[in-house]
Amino acid sequence: MKDDKQIISMMVLYNKCRKIQMVIPPPVRPPRVTQFLKPYVLKMHFTNKYVNAQVTHSPSATVASAASSQEKALRSTMENTRDVAAAAKIGKLLGERLLLKDIPAVTVFLNRNQKYHGKVKAVIDSLRESGIKII
Repeated sequence: MKDDKQIISMMVLYNKCRKIQMVIPPPVRPPRVTQFLKPYVLKMHFTNKYVNAQVTHSPSATVASAASSQEKALRSTMENTRDVAAAAKIGKLLGERLLLKDIPAVTVFLNRNQKYHGKVKAVIDSLRESGIKII
C-alpha cells in the first residue's frame, strides 16, 4: 500500500502557479517483453507539405533522434519540402544525427499504407548510405 502512494505522489508535480500538473511516466514493461523488443525503431510520416522521420527507443518510449523538412535550417536549402529528394536529405540528416548519438542500427516500422517505394525507399537508402545498419 505504501508503494502505491509513493508512485502516485511521484506523478504529481506543481508548476510556478502552484497548479497540479500530472506527469505520465513511460510504460513499465516486464523483462520478458523487453527482451524481444527492437531497441531503436524508425518511423516515418509524410504529409502533403513535409517529410518527417524519427527514431524512437522502444524500452523507454522516448525519441532518440528526429529530422523533418519543417526545420528552418533545412527549408532554405531545399527546393521542395515534400518530394523524394527532400526525403533523401531527411534520411541523410537523420543518419548523421544517429551516428553522433552512437546508434549504429535501427529497425524500420512501416504502416499498412507504406511500401518500400518512393519516399520511404529514399529515406531508408540514405540512412544506409550514411552508415546506419537496417535490421
